Formats: sequence, C-alpha cells, structure tokens
Amino acid sequence: MNRWMPVAAAAALLILITPTPSWPHGQAEVDPGPYPDRPIRFPDAAGLHTLVVDLHSHSVFSDGHVWPKIRVEEALRDGLDALAITDHLEYQPHLADIPHPDRNRAFQEAAAAAEGSDLIVIAGSEITRELPAGHINAVFIDDANALFKVDEPPADPAATIDYYRAAQAWPPEAAVSAANDQGAFVFINHPDWTRQRPSGIAELTPLHRSLIDQGLLHGIEVANGQTFSAEALALGLAHGLTLLGVSDVHDLIDWDYPPAAGEHRPVTLVLAMERTAAGIRSALFSGRTVVWFRNRLIGRPAELQPLLAASLQATDVHWVPDTETLSVTLVNHSDARFELRNVSELGLAEHDARFDVPPHGRRTLTLRPGARGDVVEWTVEVQNAITAPDTHPTLTLRLEPR
Repeated sequence: MNRWMPVAAAAALLILITPTPSWPHGQAEVDPGPYPDRPIRFPDAAGLHTLVVDLHSHSVFSDGHVWPKIRVEEALRDGLDALAITDHLEYQPHLADIPHPDRNRAFQEAAAAAEGSDLIVIAGSEITRELPAGHINAVFIDDANALFKVDEPPADPAATIDYYRAAQAWPPEAAVSAANDQGAFVFINHPDWTRQRPSGIAELTPLHRSLIDQGLLHGIEVANGQTFSAEALALGLAHGLTLLGVSDVHDLIDWDYPPAAGEHRPVTLVLAMERTAAGIRSALFSGRTVVWFRNRLIGRPAELQPLLAASLQATDVHWVPDTETLSVTLVNHSDARFELRNVSELGLAEHDARFDVPPHGRRTLTLRPGARGDVVEWTVEVQNAITAPDTHPTLTLRLEPR
C-alpha cells in the first residue's frame, strides 16, 4: 500500500468539508419560480418607450429588512426597467448592527448586484422629517451624504430615536436644496400617510408650496403601497407635479404583493425617449408618467390616452353575413384588465353597456350600428383608468370593416 494514500485521502476529505470561498453578496440571479407571467408588461406608446419603474423602496441600510441584492432580484422578477432604493437618511434603526457612515452603500450594493442585467439602478435617498416637510424622496443624486447632517450624534448608535431627533436640527429646506444642487428629481412621499395625517387626506403644507414655487419639488406620490389618494392626484394636477406610484416596500415584495393572488407592486410607467437612466430622468422632469396601481391606470390625458390606444386595439372587424351587425375583436396588449363601458349609440348584442377585456387577452363582440358603412366609430369609457378624481377617459376606436 502506498504510504501516501492516507494523507491523500485526508486531504480529499478536507477539501470536501471545507467551505469554498465565495463573495458575500455578488450579482443578482433571477428564477421566476412558479409565476413566469409576473413581469409587469405594457406596450410602448406614441413613439416612446414604456418603462416600468419603482422609485421608492428600502433595505437594511435604513428600516427595510432585506439586503439590496434582494431588492434587485425582486425587481428583475417583476420585470422592472429601473429601481431606486431610497433609504432614510435620518431614521436608522439598524445603525448599531450595520454601521455605515457612507449613505451611498445601498446604491453601491444594488448597482453591483444588477451588473450583467438590464435593470437600471437609480441612486436615491429619503429625506425623513416631521411635518411641515414630511418625507421627501430625491432620486438621481450623486452623493447621499450631502443630503443630511448630524452635528451631535448620540453616543449610543442603537439610540434610533435620539439619532433621528438630532438629525432634525438641519433644516429640511437645506436638504432639498442640496438634492437640487445635484440635479435630483425630488418628490413628496405618501402625503396621505396617517401617521402624519391622521385624517388620511393628502394636503400640502406652506413649506411644500414654497418649495414647489421655487421649482425644488417636482413630483408627488398618488399611490403608495396599498393606498391610492385622490386628493394627492388633485394636488399633483393643480400644481403641475409629476404623478408617481411606488411600492415603498420594506419586507419581501412577495409578502406585500403576493403573486399567488395575482397582485403586483404599484409602479410608475415612465414614457421615455430612450431606455436609459438619462431618458427616465428627462421623462420624469417632463411629467411623462402613468401610475399602475392594482387594476388602475392613473395619469394625465396627454400620457394616458396614447398608452390606452396602444394597449387596446380592434382587429378582425367584419360585417356579419346577411346582417347590419358588426363583429369586432378587442385585443389587449397590457397587464390591465380593461373595464369598459359603451358610451356610443351603438348597441351591443351579447352584453350590456359594461364589459371587460382580460390582460393580454381578447374579447369578440357584436355591434349594432343600424346600417352598414365604410367606417364606424365606437367610443368606450375606460372605467379602470383615471385622469382626475372620479374622471374616466374615453377611447374612440375607428373601425373599418372588411
């Protein structure tokens, strides 16, 4: 027997039981799991790219409960084009366990995890104050450290509330100005949040109005997490603010929006000239957004109408033989289940005035125009779309029977 065999065997065993070196985080991997249809999908519209964006989320670098890499993997599963992790600058409940004097760490970790994918990771932070400022997000920033200042931090890093109070001493106007100095897109978070607005009714404070008048606030969340605010929508429309929908997720995305139940995170559909960070930023400053919340599409007519026209199209239009009735198949190219109401004088043979078209599906209907013609115009109200509180847009389909 070779006297070296026991040594070789021992070495082989050591190799088997010794953990192989690995990077602690690394790049994100995507496994759609049992829900391959979960990516959020809407068609491009009016010559622009429809990009799916979430501009408000959290990680362990503030009060979230997952590492930034997990946020990236969730975003890839949901088919997002862009993600911003906007950790609180001043509220730091994990500071004793995860000390990080550099507030850019969440972005850096997320950007590294997204390498090799098509996901655009946007640098952002949440300026976290009591009213009158409330919570304000700044995205497309260069350095998060310039957006907060704590002159006398508490000796105990676990003293979360003491740290938060110490951070309140720096005026919120200074933080917002610092963000604007970096060219940031800045927006009001959850203005209906009951912890700061017990009524649940969104309002602007005099400070908000002053910052808007100075051109330092550019957007407002009309859908955050599980809530939609009609009052926030009205404020956004009245003050020319970009309309936004965000997840504001702190736990796992699947816990808040379980795909098994067919749910999805609220997102902003950004109509951009190009699929780049610069394209998204330009579109946000131009107000080219539509909010996707549950089964609602929320936006101004200039952005919402082209998206509806691209999403819902009529095909296979023909006269039913020996009749004056018209067969039309509506094809839905989007994730929305369109809830429609016939508001034209054309009657429907199989349905009353209300009907729906399933997401990425089709529905064939028979219209009764009363007489044959080369062109028939059919107008429907899109009841799951909103252009203002309690206001639904209409869509006119030009039907040319063959």
